[in-house]
Amino acid sequence: MRRTLPVFLAATLLFAACSSDDTTNADTATDQTTVDTDADDTATSETPVGTDPAAPATNPDKPTVESPDESPTELQVTVLQEGSGPASEAGDTVIVDDVGVRSRDGVEFDNSYDRFEPFAVVLGQGRVIAGWDEGLVGAQAGSRIQLDIPSDLAYGEQSQGDIIGENEVLTFVIDVRAVVPPGEEPTEPGVESSEGATGVTITDLRPGDGDELQPDQSAFLRFVLFRGDNGVALQSNWQDQLGPIPVTDELFPPLLEGLEGMRVGGRRAIVFPPAYPEFGFGPEGNPQGGLPAGTDLVMVVDLVAIVEESDG
Repeated sequence: MRRTLPVFLAATLLFAACSSDDTTNADTATDQTTVDTDADDTATSETPVGTDPAAPATNPDKPTVESPDESPTELQVTVLQEGSGPASEAGDTVIVDDVGVRSRDGVEFDNSYDRFEPFAVVLGQGRVIAGWDEGLVGAQAGSRIQLDIPSDLAYGEQSQGDIIGENEVLTFVIDVRAVVPPGEEPTEPGVESSEGATGVTITDLRPGDGDELQPDQSAFLRFVLFRGDNGVALQSNWQDQLGPIPVTDELFPPLLEGLEGMRVGGRRAIVFPPAYPEFGFGPEGNPQGGLPAGTDLVMVVDLVAIVEESDG
């Protein structure tokens, strides 16, 4: 599951500055344990890209992974550091950093720490290997967990690149940054119809009670895009695997303005006027995608989590 969304406004509106047609590091990190589905929903495993063992770590928070003394025949979950707050359940989104190694010799095949880019996983939907789907249930925000995963709960007889062989046992150390329940997807804009807007307007539909989003952090957002004139929904990422969106000056400027001051747990309606042709969203609209010319756009957005952005 890629963080680049497939519908007409995804790359141009939300991710104009942080998406491309190429696989990003965040995508690679998720794909180490993710099972993607094609158009026919047939599960296929992505091939992991190994890291260079000689490359120095650049993130001081990256943990050292100790392989188990004996190869496990069943999933082993070890809480290395206790967290707090609600325990995760199937259907929740957990935002994590991870290091993955081959258990038998500790050879690393992935880590998100040195990319300085946590990623999100939805539990219980088969988007990750079974060892993750099962092992992360019950996790709390702030916890550090080690998963020692037998091959039948990892990739089984299917090798993955040069490092993960057939019937390979895998070990992961995972820092849980946040646990986010599914939340109810909005079915209407939450504001009066909007036509002829000349600037960005903001309506807080639900105040958040978490931390306030700051510049140079990364936001995990759920959103639905609505036509401003009739409230018809055009696009949603509610069922997608979320990716971090860096809150920098390179983000779509009206969205940057619309997110200012938002707190985790909050829901906001942001009205965008049709005046940004340089981002592919202008007076001509996108009739093929359901947005007629000159039509305002309303984004209802939930801020589900934030993480610190890094220069690493």
